[in-house]
Amino acid sequence: MTSASGTTDVVAVCAALGDETRWRVLTEVGRGEASASALAERLPVSRQAIAKHLAVLAEVGLVEPVRAGREVRYRAVGARLGLLARTLDAVGARWDERLAAIARLAEAPPG
Repeated sequence: MTSASGTTDVVAVCAALGDETRWRVLTEVGRGEASASALAERLPVSRQAIAKHLAVLAEVGLVEPVRAGREVRYRAVGARLGLLARTLDAVGARWDERLAAIARLAEAPPG
């Protein structure tokens, strides 16, 4: 997630997570596999809307469909979330380094 295409991936994942309903859908799926119908029973959103949100989450690799007989359930893809977390941690660490360098310059005696 750190190359040029990786940056695009991070942006796409963050955009997908920027929607409150999608975040809630992902949170529910993170608790355990669930179908769009089951999620619609838990959330104040129609089954059709849930299916669209699941499609967006699947497109960026945050959930994956799992067939269970005639039903399609979705599960969270932890590896993708872990990769995003590590990428954001690396960005945060670089900012911490820059801020520390600025602080050292600001606190240095003149001259």
